[in-house]
Amino acid sequence: MVNSKKDYYEVLGVPRNASQDEIKKAYRKLALKYHPDRNPDNRKEAEEKFREISEAYEVLMDPQKRALYDRYGHEGLKGAFREGGFTWKDFTHFDDLEDIFSGISDFFEKFGFGGDIFDRFFGNRGSGQRVRQRTRSSPGEDLRLWITLSLEEIYNGVERTIKVRKYDLCSECNGKGAKGEGWRTCATCGGRGVVEKVSSTFFGQFIQRTTCPTCYGSGEILSSPCSACAGEGRVKTEKTIKVSVPKGVREGNYITLRGQGNAGIRGGQSGDILIYIREKEHPVFKREGDDLYTKIYLTPSQMVLGEKVHIKHLNGKKIKFKISKNSKAGTKIRLRGEGMPRIQGGYGDLYVEIMVKIPEKLTKEEEKLYREILKIEKQKGEAQEVFG
Repeated sequence: MVNSKKDYYEVLGVPRNASQDEIKKAYRKLALKYHPDRNPDNRKEAEEKFREISEAYEVLMDPQKRALYDRYGHEGLKGAFREGGFTWKDFTHFDDLEDIFSGISDFFEKFGFGGDIFDRFFGNRGSGQRVRQRTRSSPGEDLRLWITLSLEEIYNGVERTIKVRKYDLCSECNGKGAKGEGWRTCATCGGRGVVEKVSSTFFGQFIQRTTCPTCYGSGEILSSPCSACAGEGRVKTEKTIKVSVPKGVREGNYITLRGQGNAGIRGGQSGDILIYIREKEHPVFKREGDDLYTKIYLTPSQMVLGEKVHIKHLNGKKIKFKISKNSKAGTKIRLRGEGMPRIQGGYGDLYVEIMVKIPEKLTKEEEKLYREILKIEKQKGEAQEVFG
């Protein structure tokens, strides 16, 4: 469960105001410590620990993810990972791992990366038996948007229309990046996507493999790119989208629109749109979780005698309830089921606090009546004697 996860700052052993250099230094130290090859006696535990520190590193090195985590904790990261929780597909710092573990990585496949994922980041490896998988495409980016909603809109649910500037599929080349085939084998790497540098040392011969600088690892060169999209297979557009906001959302919640983010490069999978909720402050009601709080101002007569009153709710309906006789200022009345709707079903409660309303101006008749009441109160010893 998300709530059972450790604090990311504690996982890396850094303070909450740690800089990126401090975070990177701490991760490097822990990654070397928990490398499974260095822990043969408890390899499984080391792999789990390595995954844990890598998840923390992914979040704290990304400004957006870190801001969400600092504000909402693990709950705020549900939309930050593709499958709702961290997997190695979400890890974007393989270059850092390559710097740390250059030439010693047998354990990545055991983590479930697969050869294509490993090759994508590290190039060809081992004895040269595996040839780098060609890839002309890459996935599109997720887009994060914020919408501000009134408490009425949150209570009742609302449909919003939003304009989004995004990358969309190029209609000229249908997302291929070129008209016709338009591709040729990279002459620098011979289509392998990696280049090798052989060096001899006292310990023997070493082969260093790096991503091809010409084709950037794809093994192919785009020889005749589409003029409309410059070979990317996507163009900038402005789209109008509709989003249905369910009842009961709250600040920091998000709505995911799958596949409506930026189109991928040359046919790659489209990203998502994540719409985060901001809640506008309300002049009458205050929200705390699923409960609502408000105040009503009653005259002394209403509080003493008791009376049936009503308040206008967020859906426009009137809620009627009774004020007991001799009510005191500050008394809170709980109206069950009249709070905010819950996404999972049901409603919270509404708490109404009674406040005293003192008239600013009195008619002669009102003043006369108040003096009569004061006289009675003094006779009964209920009014405080004031001495000048």
